[in-house]
Amino acid sequence: MGRRVLGVVSLGFLGVLLIYIAFVEPPAFGWQIFLLAVGVSALWCMEAMRRATASVVELTPKELRDADGTVIARVEDIVSMDRGFFAFKPSNGFLLKTRTGDSRQWRPGLWWRMGRRIGIGGMTPGSQTKYMSEILAAMMATRDTGG
Repeated sequence: MGRRVLGVVSLGFLGVLLIYIAFVEPPAFGWQIFLLAVGVSALWCMEAMRRATASVVELTPKELRDADGTVIARVEDIVSMDRGFFAFKPSNGFLLKTRTGDSRQWRPGLWWRMGRRIGIGGMTPGSQTKYMSEILAAMMATRDTGG
């Protein structure tokens, strides 16, 4: 909860601050438009993060899904998992690679998908994502050995 509050408040503060600067200390017109655009974008990202982090990621025997029913990945389609220190993954999370690609989706602070790569984590507690990745690795090992 602390990470969620810190992330949402930080983005909101950034957005409000940029919009405030654009009106109170207006720079050249082009820069003023830029500040307004970035400020509004930060506020939009704040709202997207607020909505996304209100949800949870669920692991079932057949799929990894968002609580709203969005299927993130099917367990049978997962080819590999990367939890390494230098992996391109969300903080406190892990990276999955699937056999088939899917549409790009992003739940800020929770998960993202770009084609065949899926990142789980961000504002999630490290202990929970580590536990989920361990269970998922065991499910993949069982699947691969035919048990």
